[in-house]
Amino acid sequence: MAAHAIASPGLAFRDELIATANALAAPGKGILAADESIGTIGKRFASINVKNTEENRTRYRELLFTAPGIGNHISGAIVFEETLSSKGTDGVSMVEKMRRAGIVPGIKVDKGLTIIPGTEGESSTQGLDGLGERCREYYAAGARFAKWRAVYKISQNTPSSVATKENSWTLARCGAICQQNGLVPIIEPEVLMDGHHDIERAAHVTENVLVATYSAMMQQGMLLEGTLLKPNMVCPGMDYPGKVTGQDIAAYTIRTLQRAV
Repeated sequence: MAAHAIASPGLAFRDELIATANALAAPGKGILAADESIGTIGKRFASINVKNTEENRTRYRELLFTAPGIGNHISGAIVFEETLSSKGTDGVSMVEKMRRAGIVPGIKVDKGLTIIPGTEGESSTQGLDGLGERCREYYAAGARFAKWRAVYKISQNTPSSVATKENSWTLARCGAICQQNGLVPIIEPEVLMDGHHDIERAAHVTENVLVATYSAMMQQGMLLEGTLLKPNMVCPGMDYPGKVTGQDIAAYTIRTLQRAV
């Protein structure tokens, strides 16, 4: 029996999703990760003897998003939830300051990693529960893209088929929910560099992971033009005894993307 494709969850926001994805991928620009949690930013402030208060956090973020010419180099910024609702010292919302600078606001929507039972310490990403409602709230607050990260480790027996299936399906499910609520999903299936594996093994694993991810995305009817992929570079493990060049890494990474995406 032939499989039937499901309707794209992003149809209601189709044009906006595509426009946002194109804006984020503007040539010569990058995406700023400014989603430090309250605890993480507190550690940074402690190193310069600054108190970790909401006022100081707001002033720090305002300094970032109002830097002269920042929009010439940054297309989007992933922010912490607090930033979406905060206002600058002049009463203007942080989201509006980002927009004035030409920066698209984004938000991290996953809730961290948990161990998959029965595996060799492999992980899956949490956060699907209530994600639709959170995405609606983020969109209303001004966010226009979201990031979800899955992690794979390479060893003799990993990634397992269980972890690959679990993470690829969850990445796609998150992406579909984001698109349904107007957010461009950044799909991030990250193959870690930990281990002794060579670059051929890294390329093989990364290719399999990407194929599984895009297969799941297609099955869930995602609008691919309204997505971004954040892939890992194809590199040998950090404990690999041999040597590879930057050109080797570039060649393997490009080959893997050409084969899988």
